Amino acid sequence: MGTGTTVADATVAVVGAGLAGLAAARVLAGAGVDVVVIEARDRVGGRTERGHTADGVPVELGGQWIGPTQNRMYELVAELGLETFPTFNDGELVLHLGGRRSRLGPQRGATPDLGPFALADLAQGLARFDRLAGRVDLEQPWAAPRAVELDGQTFESWIRRNLRTPVGREYFRVATEAVFSAQAGDLSLLHALFYARSGSGLENLLAVDRGAQQDRVVGGTWLISDAMTASLGDRVRTGHPVRRIESGPTGVTVRTVAADGTDGEAFHAQRAIVTLPPTLAGRLDYAPALPSWRDQLTQRLPAGSVIKVHAVYDEPFWRADGLNGQAASDRGPVKVVFDNSPPGGGPGILVGFMEGADGRHFARRSPAERRNATVECFARYFGDRARHPIEYIERDWMAEPFSRGCYGAHFTPGVWTGFGHALRTPIGAIHWAGAECSPVWNGYMEGAVRSGEATAREVLAAL
Repeated sequence: MGTGTTVADATVAVVGAGLAGLAAARVLAGAGVDVVVIEARDRVGGRTERGHTADGVPVELGGQWIGPTQNRMYELVAELGLETFPTFNDGELVLHLGGRRSRLGPQRGATPDLGPFALADLAQGLARFDRLAGRVDLEQPWAAPRAVELDGQTFESWIRRNLRTPVGREYFRVATEAVFSAQAGDLSLLHALFYARSGSGLENLLAVDRGAQQDRVVGGTWLISDAMTASLGDRVRTGHPVRRIESGPTGVTVRTVAADGTDGEAFHAQRAIVTLPPTLAGRLDYAPALPSWRDQLTQRLPAGSVIKVHAVYDEPFWRADGLNGQAASDRGPVKVVFDNSPPGGGPGILVGFMEGADGRHFARRSPAERRNATVECFARYFGDRARHPIEYIERDWMAEPFSRGCYGAHFTPGVWTGFGHALRTPIGAIHWAGAECSPVWNGYMEGAVRSGEATAREVLAAL
């Protein structure tokens, strides 16, 4: 590759202007370090993204929720002068499991109407899962007791062995799709246990009441990235896809590609922080080549499969029926739904997700087919009026060229024990950060910010 049109110098080059990259850059800039953030897209925010209805009402196309124990996100929102508001949770949610439709109270711990055998099975399954998760070392999951055994099986294998009823098994499968946007057979049991403990428990990951979906950011979560970018000024360079990172005796050179495919700008720095999702980080060209264990790691960390869908109505009509707009079902393609209306209550917006196998299937269908499938699911949960939205909005994250999937990467069997040590370990002057790199709230916005800041401190110690 040639030298590029120009070469810019900085002390640290950060690849990616998502939450992790921007958080890292803020720490470095605050310490007086000359930093540049290089972003492929023409926007910042990574897997959070601005959207809006035809009338201009904000709609979050990507990550949107924060909840208890995500302390750094709440601190950051306050630091940036933003506010949160609670996810609408007044009224009952709709539960569809095992062919039965029931309504469930919104409070955490509410007992679903599943029948005594299914409830007992679900309770013992959750207890077993929580016991195993409690033994996983968040810093070194591969060091957990029986780690090789746990990592050598899929989560689906564990579900089949430990849940006795069809409803119990489907609960865990739907939970897997909701949390990982993947099938239970796609990821290792050790990863499911690590991830649940990282987020304060599986039930916490699924909950609105005192759970991971408790709060939203007024105006949209993309405002967090916008505000961080404003504080960094021209240190953030959008529209510069990174193609290659070269390491040498004087540091690293990060080379980009121009819109016409020719060599773009090059950035020379003492150190680099790569904050891309692992699979995309592995697609960059490195000179010299990365060690085999790091490259083999990124080959084994696929992104989840998800299409986020919104249906917009004149008003949140489901509230008049005593429903809170939430639904969970073992029948897709949209199995999980929330009320995503703005704080004022109008218009009414339902948000749902085509996840895992459903997402992969409907990615090959037309937008019209996805719309029809979405509103049919909404009608099944909330009645015929849901069939007639005034607007439909979707975001296929698998098709997004600089994400290629959401919500995050999942570890397939054998990866934690075989390659986990390479996840955060720097390679020379190249450091790694991102939501997938955080021991706490792995895969979430909280994890991304924590990881970016921690890696920035690691770089400061190395300079």
